[in-house]
Amino acid sequence: MSDFEPIVSFRSRPAGTRSEPKDTSPPAKKTAFDRKELNIILNLYGSKVAEGEWRDYALDFGSDTATFSIYRRTSEVPLYRIVKDMTLARRQGAYAVIAQGGLILRRGHDLAQVLRVLFGKPKLVTI
Repeated sequence: MSDFEPIVSFRSRPAGTRSEPKDTSPPAKKTAFDRKELNIILNLYGSKVAEGEWRDYALDFGSDTATFSIYRRTSEVPLYRIVKDMTLARRQGAYAVIAQGGLILRRGHDLAQVLRVLFGKPKLVTI
């Protein structure tokens, strides 16, 4: 091999042709949690991790839903799923907390109010 030979061989194409067809459709818009919503969710998650109840989480973004799944252990099914569903935003509320078996614990328009179902009862501390 000489110093002037190309490493990659190029094939000539007829003028005006493309190697790959371009996709002219706009990219699919995905639903996601914004910064304020993630701040509320992660504050709750951090407090439950500090108490030793939760250990892992996962985020999933789809075209109509965004899901924050909460796990006790990584290998299990999620204990709770916090779902933002934009198809239900006007009717029942965009936010829902869904338990392990699929039971909807609370649904509403305000994320902070919906997440109140995950806060445990206050504990009495004696000194």
